[in-house]
Amino acid sequence: MERKHMSAFALYQTLSADVPPPSKKPSLQVAAKKKKKKENGVAATKVNTVKAQMKAERKKMRKKVLKCVEKEESLKRSREEQCVNGDGEKLNALLVELAGVNNSRERASQLFQWLISPIPAKVFFREKWEKKPILVQRKNPHYYKGLFSTAEFDRILRQEDVQYGVNLDVTSYTNGKRETHNPPGRALPFTVWDFYESGCSLRMLNPQAFSSTVWSVLSILQEQFGSMAGANVYLTPPGTQGFAPHYDDIEAFVVQLEGKKHWRVYSPRTEDEVLPVLSSPNFDQAEIGKPILEVVLEAGDLLYFPRGFIHQGDCLPDSHSLHITISSYQKNSWGDLLQKVVPAALEIAMEENVEFRQGLPLDYLTYMGVQNSDKEDPRRTKFFSRIENLMKKLTNYAPVDAAVDQKARNFLHDCLPPMLTPEELASSVQGAPARWERGKIMDVGAHITSQTRVRILRAGCARLCSDGDAVHLYYTTDNSRVFHKEELKSFEIKPEHTDSMEFLINSYPKFVSVGSFPCDFAEDKISLAELLFERGIIHTAAPL
Repeated sequence: MERKHMSAFALYQTLSADVPPPSKKPSLQVAAKKKKKKENGVAATKVNTVKAQMKAERKKMRKKVLKCVEKEESLKRSREEQCVNGDGEKLNALLVELAGVNNSRERASQLFQWLISPIPAKVFFREKWEKKPILVQRKNPHYYKGLFSTAEFDRILRQEDVQYGVNLDVTSYTNGKRETHNPPGRALPFTVWDFYESGCSLRMLNPQAFSSTVWSVLSILQEQFGSMAGANVYLTPPGTQGFAPHYDDIEAFVVQLEGKKHWRVYSPRTEDEVLPVLSSPNFDQAEIGKPILEVVLEAGDLLYFPRGFIHQGDCLPDSHSLHITISSYQKNSWGDLLQKVVPAALEIAMEENVEFRQGLPLDYLTYMGVQNSDKEDPRRTKFFSRIENLMKKLTNYAPVDAAVDQKARNFLHDCLPPMLTPEELASSVQGAPARWERGKIMDVGAHITSQTRVRILRAGCARLCSDGDAVHLYYTTDNSRVFHKEELKSFEIKPEHTDSMEFLINSYPKFVSVGSFPCDFAEDKISLAELLFERGIIHTAAPL
């Protein structure tokens, strides 16, 4: 991993308290560096000569040259866009097509089917989901093009505020040792690419914050899973490995975008590691056994594995690798729901049932507990029987719907905001025509009336929840693309508006007239519609 000159990686090592600085710089690398500088100087001289020639030509044929320059710059911009997005035409066409799908849940279903094609989604969820890995080899390197690229990675480094440890990790795995090499501060191309040349892997932790395409894909897929859809991007140099063997606490879809990568996947070692609650520490190679799947992923291929399956990937010597891992279903198990149900059920049971408030036996400490667990004592049998009886009765007090609403609130907080289609933008508050123009405010007279037809923006963008004292509407349309950058968004719904809000949510994907809201008074219907429109929760069938 050591660079021969004082690279960013070597500099990082000198700053580490645990690693001594390099003792010397081998002469071969110095020579190579001088050669590179010499070549750069020659190149610079050539560039200057070309610039002088162009300047002379401009003096002779100014108009003609300007046209040529404009044409060349246009071609350059086109080439840069193609470089960032790949050919991307199929993915872009798919997203445009999906924008025309009337129901966001159907949109999510179709996009997921594209992700795992040719495996039917129903077969996948019935036979593979949470059970076993799948491999899709397409022999089509362009299948996922346009989703993300190394050029997009570079653009983000140059144009966005990417912070080490927050948005980017620099990692290595050599001789069985996994290390993170993050300096403090902003990750700039000069240093990041130097780390990469040193053999370090780069992990972008939240590409959806910087890439509109990734944002669009994940914001659609989160409705398919009913759980946050996240992503990390991994860029690995040829002949290296960035991470030790481990398992995760998410369902992982590894989408190979560029190059190729050698993957090994291992079954959970014990029943305790099947669908684990938390991700594992790093494993030694001797701890994980033999892989159940070993494959080289090439661009356009897909690898899925459930949480708990140990995995590791390394680059072959002849190619770099760029892949994006799309993830979901973190902390979304029955147990996670019961963690909210059981404490609340016990609190209610103690308030309403005297059996839960009756005292424990006076002498229970003499026959219960670990020190007494081997005793054959009839009092222990009776004690366990009482516990079992109370546990059965506890289900009668379980506030399951309230606990589900707690999970839903967490999900809505995790969600990405919806990426609006052109039609949605034109018919929502974000595209409203009110503006400052020619020294005055224009088009502020557009109002919602009882004839205006509206619907919620997405099937899952808003949810009614009650805390017992009041009803609140929680929504995602004001969320940030950065995870939990904003607080959970909600506001209280007036009692006279709750039926109308339920009506709106359950009417999706149909547009309904404001006048059809089940409110007693017309002004209540209009005021609710205006409130929802201003918060970006609903849009109109036609622009106002």
